[in-house]
Amino acid sequence: MTDTIYIGKDVLKELPELLKNRAFSKVVVLVDENTLAQCYPLLKPNLPEHELIQVRSGEENKTLQTCEHIWQRMTEMNLDRWSVLVNLGGGVIGDMGGFCAAVFKRGIYFVQVPTTLLAQVDASVGGKTGLDFHGLKNHIGVYKEPQAVFINPAFLETLSPRQLKSGYAEVIKHWLIADADKFKEQRHVGLFVEEWEDLIRHSVSIKAKVVEADPLEGGYRKVLNFGHTVGHALESYLLEKPERQLLHGEAIAVGMLCEAWLSVKHDLLQQQELDKIETFLISIYEKVQLREEDIQQISLLALQDKKNSSAAINCTLLKGIGQAVYDQPVTVQEIVSSLRYYSLL
Repeated sequence: MTDTIYIGKDVLKELPELLKNRAFSKVVVLVDENTLAQCYPLLKPNLPEHELIQVRSGEENKTLQTCEHIWQRMTEMNLDRWSVLVNLGGGVIGDMGGFCAAVFKRGIYFVQVPTTLLAQVDASVGGKTGLDFHGLKNHIGVYKEPQAVFINPAFLETLSPRQLKSGYAEVIKHWLIADADKFKEQRHVGLFVEEWEDLIRHSVSIKAKVVEADPLEGGYRKVLNFGHTVGHALESYLLEKPERQLLHGEAIAVGMLCEAWLSVKHDLLQQQELDKIETFLISIYEKVQLREEDIQQISLLALQDKKNSSAAINCTLLKGIGQAVYDQPVTVQEIVSSLRYYSLL
């Protein structure tokens, strides 16, 4: 996998060679209004003749309705199975564009050009595609590897501080599940990062190794879901409340705190380790205000998590900083308790 992931400030210069060698019949670029204005000018000089498909940005638009629009445009452009879709954007564009390509005419090629930190270190790596369905995060999707991933850290200059922090949550997650030394080193740095490329490479290498060991998430790959049982439930719940919506990484930061607390309750993580995680995350991410009614509803949404089996909620917990264990059964009441713990921080 790592031989198809290109990282660096001059990485887009590799794209023409890939497109030429593959002799694709047509090249189409998927953008939203933000990447069209801010990122497409950097990509365009490296593309042959191509067409654009534009969608609206935002998690609320990662739906079947938007996919219908993409498929309709693909049909109007007469794309065949030797066409390629270049997904230029963050996690929403990458997830949805990958899904649309994977099922259109039983599958056309696609390339990921992630433009957010979240997409560069997580969403674009590993072949997961998907969309939200009736308020449930990534409820529909398939596994399909892209032809290549081109990660240019220069795109991060287009991000707001909030978007950058959102992506940083997935970087932190990778340290917590696989690299205690990196967490120890970076928790004294926080967001004061001068050079993102090295952190991106490190984070991508962690995820790529996990995915290569378990491509279809039959077991070990589930360690990547740390923070996501509670985090996805929270994100899905607030997706229906526009004035309170969270970015993905903001929800995952809450999820990591809750699931680290659950790790202590399951006698897997030491209290002093939880204290370090808590201090670090609270210093970066603003507190999300939750009422008791919110907590009850979020906890019920955890029953819809894709990692569950039968009626059991299967959670990924920490067995110490730097080591994760998957398929740990937790109850709805434990999810409630973890959210109450978070609310009292």
